[in-house]
Amino acid sequence: MPTQSSARNLPSRLLVGGFKIGLAILLVFSLPGLYSCTYTPSLVPSKNITADLVLRNGDIYTVDAVRSWADAVAIKGEHIVYVGHDSGAQAFIDADTKVVDLNGKMILPGFQDVHIHPPWAGIKHQGCDLTDYYTLEETLAAIQKCVEGSPDKPFIRGDGWYVPLFPDGIPHKKILDEFDSTRPLYFLSADGHSLWVNSKALETMGVTKETPDPHGGRIERDSATNEPIGVFQEDAAINMAWRHAPYTDEEIESGLRFATHYLNSLGITSIQDAIVKLDSNDPYGSLEAYRKLNESGELTLRSVLALLWDVSQGPEQIQKFVEARRKYSGGNVKASSIKFWLDGIMEVKTAALLEPYLDGTNVSPYITQPDLDTYVAKLDKLGFQVHIHAIGDATVRSSLDAFAHTRRANGIRDSRHHICHLELINPTDIPRFKNLDVIANFQPLWAIMDDYITERTIPILGPERSRWLYPIGSVVKTGAVIAFGSDWYVSTADPLPQIETAVTREDAFDRFPGTFIPEERISLHDAIAAFTINAAYVNFQENTTGSIEVGKIADMVALDTNLFDIDPKKISDAKVLLTLFGGKAVYGSLDAF
Repeated sequence: MPTQSSARNLPSRLLVGGFKIGLAILLVFSLPGLYSCTYTPSLVPSKNITADLVLRNGDIYTVDAVRSWADAVAIKGEHIVYVGHDSGAQAFIDADTKVVDLNGKMILPGFQDVHIHPPWAGIKHQGCDLTDYYTLEETLAAIQKCVEGSPDKPFIRGDGWYVPLFPDGIPHKKILDEFDSTRPLYFLSADGHSLWVNSKALETMGVTKETPDPHGGRIERDSATNEPIGVFQEDAAINMAWRHAPYTDEEIESGLRFATHYLNSLGITSIQDAIVKLDSNDPYGSLEAYRKLNESGELTLRSVLALLWDVSQGPEQIQKFVEARRKYSGGNVKASSIKFWLDGIMEVKTAALLEPYLDGTNVSPYITQPDLDTYVAKLDKLGFQVHIHAIGDATVRSSLDAFAHTRRANGIRDSRHHICHLELINPTDIPRFKNLDVIANFQPLWAIMDDYITERTIPILGPERSRWLYPIGSVVKTGAVIAFGSDWYVSTADPLPQIETAVTREDAFDRFPGTFIPEERISLHDAIAAFTINAAYVNFQENTTGSIEVGKIADMVALDTNLFDIDPKKISDAKVLLTLFGGKAVYGSLDAF
């Protein structure tokens, strides 16, 4: 790993101001593999420009095509007008320019998260939050506090219980009945794939042993009596509960407002919301919330919305997506992506595998291959990006097959389709990401030796297949584009521990010892790119954000330490000091340095 001083001695360090752009573009065409995304400047610097803001005396890692460093950056309005040496910044300063001495602090492009759930995460963190309780005793005590603290509510909702706390990852309704048997209780798991309810909730929902499993979902049952035991697996089954415990517009809007401020505090300036439903009574039904905050100027996140494909419907829903894209795109919002949810998760065996689990069980993807091929091709032809949830190797292959079919049907276009999670990839499919121009959207924080992996995944897959869990490094080596998303609320939205984990393959929070498949580590340069320029590429905004270059929008984050100067295991200890969104501080203060 290069130190700061060695990085600063690179020839690219000499590329400053407007001269940097020309040489960078030349290098893009002469050095294949050196970059992930190209850059076209939209504003040419001029000696007549005076800046509103100049940041100087910093360690500015631009993440441009040649990964150059700079000392200073000048901003006029929303845009960057100069990047280079301190001496060159002087020409952009007059009496009205605010000049900030960074005192050697690190500046990066604003982080971008391309798989995240802001409204629901905001709701969760403002409500009954069971996150970060890793013992059954702590979890039950938190549930009791939530129930007793809301005696007048007609039902109680909560989020965040930890699947490995229970045998086979499946709790029982009787546990919740002890807390309250008169009101429905609904508690979503930390991974979002399991809903735990009490007997009163089952009664309210009208779910009995005669109730069939919905397509794409599962109702857990007593093996002897077929009675529901109080757990619903996957969205199709979970939705049976939300109809009886709907979320209000005010809750969803408040959740998005909370999430926006919180994400800005982590240096995040752009996102792709991974599930947005057209149903406004669902916790994912956030279209109106995005519209309201966008119009009021409160949405300080450049937001691409992935509209969820309803697996219970067919192509008749496509026109609704077209209408939503037209109605809700504008300003800081683009409703331009479509999300397919193809399988569940490994831990409770709802992920679809090419070969069965070791006990002989398996599931199929929620959409057949012919249907997926048809749907993806239709959406691609209409100019939509496709964002696919695929955990098991069967759904990863199915996704890649659908994208291959789409290229044959529609020809090659700049579609930027991506597959998220990618927990298990068959090694023969790894080169296909590069070959098909499909982006690998990983959640790097999960690539550790936690008990999800050691107790719930490796034992049901076996060691041979488990070698290919979260193969981030292998995908990078093919030259494919990788991008990162947190899947927050499922896990932390903070990019720094995620970057650390991608580089070390160890738990950034020191809860679980051990290094997980060290061959799949990636460099710090690649990890930062996955949260900046590559993520901007996913969202079709690499020409305006994702790196610190002349002409781009001034979305930037200041850290208290240079990540290249420290032990990689200390990356998560770095602190965000300032977040700029279009040149304006949305977290921290320009006077703090």
